[in-house]
Amino acid sequence: MPPSASDAPLELSLRELRRHLDAFLTEYLSDKSDETVGTYRRSLNTFQKWFIQRQGRFQFTEDDVRAYKQYLMEERELSQVSVSTYLTAVRRLCQYLVDAGHLNENPAKAVKGNRRPDTHTRKVLTESDIEALLDAMDDATPIDKRDVAIVYCMLYAGMSEIELVRADVGDFEHTLMGDVLRVQGKGRTVKDEQVPLDPPVVERIEAYLQARERPNPDKPLFISHGRRSKGKRLKTRSIRGRINQHMKAAEIKRPGITPHSLTHTAALIWLNRGMPLEQVKERMRHGTLDTTMIYYKKQGLLKRDPEELDDMEL
Repeated sequence: MPPSASDAPLELSLRELRRHLDAFLTEYLSDKSDETVGTYRRSLNTFQKWFIQRQGRFQFTEDDVRAYKQYLMEERELSQVSVSTYLTAVRRLCQYLVDAGHLNENPAKAVKGNRRPDTHTRKVLTESDIEALLDAMDDATPIDKRDVAIVYCMLYAGMSEIELVRADVGDFEHTLMGDVLRVQGKGRTVKDEQVPLDPPVVERIEAYLQARERPNPDKPLFISHGRRSKGKRLKTRSIRGRINQHMKAAEIKRPGITPHSLTHTAALIWLNRGMPLEQVKERMRHGTLDTTMIYYKKQGLLKRDPEELDDMEL
């Protein structure tokens, strides 16, 4: 039985794919805003990397698109909203290929994005999780000090992996209003926000920079110490890998617990300490108070037993 039109394979070389991507972004989306085109470009950069990894096995079938979705969810551990955004970009690219006569039907139409959640699907760490994680971490070497500083930035300052990856030494500032880190968040083009840093976070960053003999302000705040990539800016994948490794060593890694769970946990820590809701909103850099309210309703989870949390949705 011949394959359906949507399942008919389309074999493209990397050069051909890049040519189609360029035409899609510059011509097919010519009526869209620069911001919209930028979102598609960033999303399709991830798709292009996946295409390269597949080494010719991605042939624009429905099964291929489903495999890409699974990659985004399980390997990249992206949020439901991000998965939907990335799939929308692939869906629009496939529609361009249909309109250009390279595909008969759009194979991505049947692969739906994840529903935008009204709560956070990633679970949070409990107090015992936090204690176990910090106890499992050492601070003897520069790598150890770096990992501890990263965990403290996420857990006690609510920072994301991308903010830490983009940070430079000079972004770490001591101001009259307190210690801060200037950050460039996801979807931002400049470092236009300041993250307040409490003394325990400042202490860990200082210890790491001291171990690096006070690098110049233009150097990345967090770098690789590996033999091949020594001194280069740390990547988000490396941060996730290191934190997952520490979670496994602490025996707190379980379904729903990801490195980004540390960032979510920060809000619960502040709420449990009595920080006003509006202040938590500002520190988490939430666009609306509704997002912060999700954490407010779940703040008691910080004190629950980890086994009890396994059966709960956030």
